[in-house]
Amino acid sequence: MVDLDFDVVEFEPADHPAIGETAPDFTRPFVSAEYWEDTSLSSVTAEGPTLLVFYSMNGAFPATYVWNEIRDRGWADLLTVVGVTISTPYDHKTFLDDRELDVSLFSDPSNEVAETYGIAHDLDGMTGVSEPRLSFFLLDADRTVEHAWVAAEWPEFPDYDELEAAIESAV
Repeated sequence: MVDLDFDVVEFEPADHPAIGETAPDFTRPFVSAEYWEDTSLSSVTAEGPTLLVFYSMNGAFPATYVWNEIRDRGWADLLTVVGVTISTPYDHKTFLDDRELDVSLFSDPSNEVAETYGIAHDLDGMTGVSEPRLSFFLLDADRTVEHAWVAAEWPEFPDYDELEAAIESAV
C-alpha cells in the first residue's frame, strides 16, 4: 500500500450543471498574462467552445498537475480555456507567469461561483474557508454544458484522454 502524505477526502455528492443544461453566468476579475478586468463568463463563451476549469488554489499540487497537463496537451490552441479559483488576481498573474500558461483565470476569493455551480467544499480545519473541487465543464457559445467532470474526492483527477476526446468533438 502507498503511504500518502495527505488524507483522501470524500466529497458529498455535487449538484452541478449537467450535460444539456446552461452553466450559470458570472462576472469576476479575469486575469491574463497582460492585465485583468471584470469579465462575464458569457462574454468569454460567446467566442466559441470554452473549457471552464475549477481548481484548488494556485500553488496547491493539484493545480500544478492540472495546468501542466492542459498546457502540455495544447488545449488552449483548440479552444478557450479558463480557470476559476479562490486565488487573487495578483496570485493568478504570478501563477500564469511561473507555469508559462496561455490561458486566463477568474479570481473568486469568496468562492461564490463554485457555490453557484454546486461544487464548493470546506477546507478541513479552516472555519469559513472553502474552495472549488476540481471540475471541468466544456461549454458551447451559449454556455450549454457539452461535457462535465466533477471530482468525487480530493485529490482526484479526470481521465484526460476522455476529456480530450470531448474537446476534439466540440471544436
